[in-house]
Amino acid sequence: MADRVSLSVGNGDTTMAQSEQSGLAAPSAGAHSVLQDGLSFTPLDSNCDRVVQPFPRSPKLQRKKVTDGKPSQEQLTRHLEELQAEKSKTEAHIESLKKRNTDLSRSTEMMKQQVHERFENMRAILKQDEQAVLDYLELDLRQTRTRLEHVLKNWKQHQDQVTKSISSTQTALSKSSAAEEDGKGQSENLSPKKPDASEKQIRLNEERFERLLKTLSSISRNLRAQLQRKTLLLDSSPVVFDKQTCHSQIAVTSEGRGMFFSSSGSSVPEHPLQFDKVCCALGSSPLTAGQSYWEVDVRCCSAWAVGVAYTSLQRKGRDKGAKLGRNRNSWCVELRDSNLSAWHNDRHVACQGVGQTALGKVGVLVRYDKGQLIFYDADNMVVLQKFSAAMTPVFDRAHHQFTEPLYPAIRFLRPPLNQMWPNHLEICHLHML
Repeated sequence: MADRVSLSVGNGDTTMAQSEQSGLAAPSAGAHSVLQDGLSFTPLDSNCDRVVQPFPRSPKLQRKKVTDGKPSQEQLTRHLEELQAEKSKTEAHIESLKKRNTDLSRSTEMMKQQVHERFENMRAILKQDEQAVLDYLELDLRQTRTRLEHVLKNWKQHQDQVTKSISSTQTALSKSSAAEEDGKGQSENLSPKKPDASEKQIRLNEERFERLLKTLSSISRNLRAQLQRKTLLLDSSPVVFDKQTCHSQIAVTSEGRGMFFSSSGSSVPEHPLQFDKVCCALGSSPLTAGQSYWEVDVRCCSAWAVGVAYTSLQRKGRDKGAKLGRNRNSWCVELRDSNLSAWHNDRHVACQGVGQTALGKVGVLVRYDKGQLIFYDADNMVVLQKFSAAMTPVFDRAHHQFTEPLYPAIRFLRPPLNQMWPNHLEICHLHML
C-alpha cells in the first residue's frame, strides 16, 4: 500500500513510510482515488516522453480532429474541381493578356503607319512646292536668256556692220589718191551704238528670289515651331481661374478664362483664399502628376507675371510671401518696364530668346514628376526659361522637386506712370488643327 501511494504522490513516499512506521493509518484506496480524480496527480516519470492530457477529449472533438486532419473524399473532389476551374480561368486570362499584347503591337504598327503616311504627305507637299520653286527659277532663267539673246543678236549685227565698215575703209586706203579724190571707195558713215538702258534690266529677278528665301525661312521656323508644339498640345490642360482667389480689382469672365483689371474693387465680401493686397489669381485645378501645358495671351497687357504656385502661397499682405516668384512657393516670368525676366525664390535672370517684337503668348509646360517647369514664347516655341533640378546656381536647386500641388497663377503689375494700367489677360483655347 505504501508503495502504491508513493507512486501516486511522487516524493511523498518517505513521509508515508514514516507515518506507517509510527502507527498512523495509511490512506485508504478510496482516498487515493479522490486525490487522483480531484487533483489529477500524474506520475513524474523522467523516462516518459508522451504528453499526458489532463482531461480526455470529447467524442465530438475527437471526430472534428479526425475530420480536420483528413479531408473527406467529397471535400477533395470539390477542391479539385475548384482548382481546375481556377486553372481554366488563369489560362484564359493569360491568353487574353497575350492577345492584348499582340493587339498592342498591331495597334502601334497601325499608328506608325498612319504617322508615316501623314509625314509622307507633308514631304510630298514640300517636294511639290520645291519643284514649283525650281521650275519658277528655271522659267525666269529662260525668259532672261531670251531677252539677253535678242539683245546679243542686235549687238552681233552691229558688230558685223562695224567689221564691214572696217573692211571698206581698209580697201579705200589701198587705192590711189586720185581715186580717193574722186570719192571712190569711201566707206559708209556708221553711227556708234550705245547700250540700251533696258539692257540693265536683263537679269534674274533677284529681289523676288530674296523675298522667296525669307518666306521659306519664315515657313520653316513656323513649321518647326508647330511640329514642336504638336506634342505639347496633346497635353494641353483647360485652365480656369478660381474667382475666390482673385484680388478684388480682378474681374473674371463667366467661363473663368479671361481676366480684367478694374480700378474699382468688387463689393463682394473678402474670401479667406483671396489675395487682399497683391493683384494675383490662381487656377481652380491643381497639378499633381504627369505633364500639363497651357498658354496665356498677354498682348493686351503692358505689365504682367505668369507662372505657377503652391496652394501655400501667402494670400494676405503685400510682402514677398504673396508675390509670384519672390518666394519658394512660386515661379514665374514677368514683363516689367519692357524687360522680360524669370523669377523664383526672390532671384531672377533675364529671359532667353527674347526677340525684337513684343511677346504675344506665354506657353507654360509643367512636368510635375520630373520637377520641370518651362516657359515658352508660344508664337515661335522659343524657350524663355527652364526651371529644373539641374538649374544653374542662380536658383535654389533643392526646391525643384515639386512637393505640393501646383496651380496656374497670374499677376497684374503696375506699369510706369506714362503707360496705362494693364487691362486684359486670357487663357488661350488650345486645340489640334
